[in-house]
Amino acid sequence: MRDPYTVLGVSKSASQDEIKKAYRRLARTMHPDLHPGDTKAADRFKEINAAYGLLGDADKRARYDRGEVDADGNPRHPGFGGGAGGGSYRWRNTGAGGGGSRTGGPFGFDFDTAFGDDDLFSDIFARASRGRGGPGAGSRPPPRKGPDSHYRLTVSFAEAATGTTRRVRLSNGKTLDVKIPPRSEDGATLRLKGQGLSTPGVATPGDALVEITIKPGGPFRYEGADDVVASVPVTLKEAVLGAKVTVPTLTGRVAVTVPEGSNGGTTLRLRGKGAPRKDGSGHGDLLVRLQIVLPDPKDKALKDFLSRWNPEGADEDVRARLFED
Repeated sequence: MRDPYTVLGVSKSASQDEIKKAYRRLARTMHPDLHPGDTKAADRFKEINAAYGLLGDADKRARYDRGEVDADGNPRHPGFGGGAGGGSYRWRNTGAGGGGSRTGGPFGFDFDTAFGDDDLFSDIFARASRGRGGPGAGSRPPPRKGPDSHYRLTVSFAEAATGTTRRVRLSNGKTLDVKIPPRSEDGATLRLKGQGLSTPGVATPGDALVEITIKPGGPFRYEGADDVVASVPVTLKEAVLGAKVTVPTLTGRVAVTVPEGSNGGTTLRLRGKGAPRKDGSGHGDLLVRLQIVLPDPKDKALKDFLSRWNPEGADEDVRARLFED
């Protein structure tokens, strides 16, 4: 490893408090949760932790400054602490609750002591510390998993309704085909066990949490338990004279017949073209709801025709029923 003072960006005369503050700032910036899939950031995060593992402990820092150990905490010659096996240094708990030696955090110091219970990283690092074993073995909880990683997938309404598969690149560099189940709702979260982040000293990785976001807009919406409404625009001519038009469904396009004399709001029912039923017994229906749209820009010929048009019953108030008690 590089010189730990350089890694943390502090001078050799820095106080323990300054070293701690530098570490906290860098760890927050380089935490893997903030850089999913970035292996360089993950390596930098490990280097930062290792540097603080050495300089965050005043005794180990002094041994490093005297040249007794190298930047990785290994003894430079026989006779100093770590012995022939090398590795990070261990400290021995000789207090009232003692009973043997233990390592502190995953880099040889106690994150609980360094940060306290309320620190942003204390939960992650304390779990790593507990995973290394401790005095009395049974006095601490069993190792917990590493931190979860979070992802977001944006899908269409049709994909969420019928189910689909999407490929996701995880923060550990792996790619995974994620199955989105039918009838997934906006904001639903899929949990992929063991596909999250790893923490030094904790054997079990966290989980990958994939949040489903349904793309806004589009013609579809649910109506009732299993039916889906598709709002479909038609021209005035198509509504008056009737026509065959192509409409979207959850699984593709189909041709439907618009009956002659259709009104805005006329609904055509396509049986079995709705969402999969939650009980697995087939599908609901697709309700094609017609919306009459006028030409844009305005059609002068249509305007002239309607100004002269005087159909039978033209004097009838089509809104009269709105005011009936």
